[in-house]
Amino acid sequence: MSLKFSSLKAKLALGAGLVALVALLGAALSIIGMEIVSRRIEASVQAEKRVERYSVLSTQVTSFIVVAAEAAQSGLSPEARADRLDRLAVNISDTFESLRRDHEAAVSGAAPSGLDAQSRRATQSIGLARMQALFDTTLKGLLDETAGPERLQGHIDSFAHGFDPLLNAVISEEIRDRREIIAGITDLRRQLIPMALAISAATILLLIGFYLVLIRPLFRRLDLLRDAARQIRQADFAVSLPEKDDELGHVLAETNRMARTLSNRRDEVEAEWTRLNNTIEERTEELREAVEELARTDENRRRLFADISHELRNPLSVILMESEIGLKGSDVSKESFQTIRTRALRLNRRIDDLLRLARSETGLLQLNAGPFDLGETVSEALEDMRPQVESAGMTITLSGTAAPMAQGDRNWVRQVVAGLIQNAIRHAREGGEITMTLEQKDERVCIQVIDQGPGIDPADQDRIFDRFRQGSSNTASEGFGIGLAFAKWVIEQQNGRIDLQSPLPRAERKSPAPGTKVTLCLPVAQG
Repeated sequence: MSLKFSSLKAKLALGAGLVALVALLGAALSIIGMEIVSRRIEASVQAEKRVERYSVLSTQVTSFIVVAAEAAQSGLSPEARADRLDRLAVNISDTFESLRRDHEAAVSGAAPSGLDAQSRRATQSIGLARMQALFDTTLKGLLDETAGPERLQGHIDSFAHGFDPLLNAVISEEIRDRREIIAGITDLRRQLIPMALAISAATILLLIGFYLVLIRPLFRRLDLLRDAARQIRQADFAVSLPEKDDELGHVLAETNRMARTLSNRRDEVEAEWTRLNNTIEERTEELREAVEELARTDENRRRLFADISHELRNPLSVILMESEIGLKGSDVSKESFQTIRTRALRLNRRIDDLLRLARSETGLLQLNAGPFDLGETVSEALEDMRPQVESAGMTITLSGTAAPMAQGDRNWVRQVVAGLIQNAIRHAREGGEITMTLEQKDERVCIQVIDQGPGIDPADQDRIFDRFRQGSSNTASEGFGIGLAFAKWVIEQQNGRIDLQSPLPRAERKSPAPGTKVTLCLPVAQG
């Protein structure tokens, strides 16, 4: 898609392209200059290293001449001369080898500078080869077993007179090359500085022109847009922005249309707001009347609970008293009276549970914590729920009843345990079995309620204790989900905790179903 020149995109692209071009030129100039300077500095450093090696070679050769002259004048045997000259000869040979490698590297490094530079570097190697050949010839003559002192001295003098000019020549050549390299770096710097200044000046002029032609007018129009936005924010929709045929002009035109639309909407909203206020006043009055009616209903409900409790407690007290009297009678009727007494106590606990739940819903929940036998309390809850278990066609077992006294509210704990059993009946009926285990874990007494039902989805386990939260099983609709949330709150208020595990460990499964284990722990009573 082509861009018109009036488009901001085209103008910005053109300006960015020019700036990028100048930047690329500057970068290319810097890279090329740095590359050339780097090569020349490297060549200068290598030349300096070769001069140092030649200096080392000069010192080694001087030592060689002194030792050779002493050996020739003292009339040593060829073996003794070889022994004294061997170490010096090895060092000199190593230095020649290092210099040869340096010259080969210099020839390779001169490739970017052209064939002439490579030829000059190769020519310098000739002097090195002559010095090495002269040294090898002299060493061979000094080790000649038939040579006498005069002949040996002749070899030494010939070597001394021939080696120094060659060494001085190659050192002078290296020093001259190094000076030329440094001079070349200086010349390059003189060439690069004007070019860099020209590119910098072009960049500055380009940026100034870019700002004056495009950026400053753009900023002015953006300032107008900002002022219009502030005006609209203050609910003043009398906005008139200049419209041009570019992207920002289109935005300004849309802003003008938006301001007109908002002005129309404001009028509509004000009219709707007036109507809504009237409706709210009517609904508020209706809601106030409904709340008052609800308060009266709630008061009647609480009074009904109290009346029912009172009316039930009186006959229950009579039944309990009569059963106590009957238990003191003949042995034949003791079992019947014991059953009556047990059922009456269970019904009495149910009434207490009902009253506690009623008070908890009105915010009057009180916990009476103290030492109590958790095993006995669990047994009571189990007996209370046994008819429901048997009605569901399930079995329930309790093991490990010997445990220390727990600290908490006995009645509320019994009710929580009964609620856990009821949940197992409701959701795990297919498993057919509920297992309860009482045990001590460190400073806590724990009861585990294990079922062999369909389990709880891992996605629901973190939220299963939320108020009014239900699991995703097909039995979720049977309850309001308040049981576990309320049980968790009651236990935590007594410094205890409730944990849930699903699926069960493989060792605890008795059916293909995942199963669920709920563990309730309370602190051990002190003293």
